[in-house]
Amino acid sequence: MRIVRLIALVIAIAALLAPAAHVLELPNKLRLDGPLWLAVQQSLYAGWGPFVGAPTEIGGFVLALVCFASASSRRARALWIAAAACYGVMLIAFFMFNGPVNAAIDSWTAATLPADWPAYRAKWETGHAIAFVFAAGALMFVMGARNSERQVD
Repeated sequence: MRIVRLIALVIAIAALLAPAAHVLELPNKLRLDGPLWLAVQQSLYAGWGPFVGAPTEIGGFVLALVCFASASSRRARALWIAAAACYGVMLIAFFMFNGPVNAAIDSWTAATLPADWPAYRAKWETGHAIAFVFAAGALMFVMGARNSERQVD
């Protein structure tokens, strides 16, 4: 189980990277005009979801549940289930905020950009801000659970 807990830690770190990057770039992205924002969304972030976001969030969730099931103490179980809950919130945030925006902007062009595109941007950024907060929480809970289990090992 030590290897599984180590993988859970690596996944927790990886799950934090993309949301943290989105939050850090937010002030600069808010200055972009509509066509440039759309170009960034459609080109820079292509492929991130299936190759980074989904595997780390789903993987973190599954690993946290596996570690929960084999935890050696009540404290470790509580921390693993808290980590799993954080990943669950991240997934819900994606389906409520980011997924719908991604689907909407797939067919847009600079010429067809709707007048309310800033609302889409705000929704997308909100989803990533939520993911950032809960990814940070998941990482803290995973670290705490690993430390708790290390004392028992």
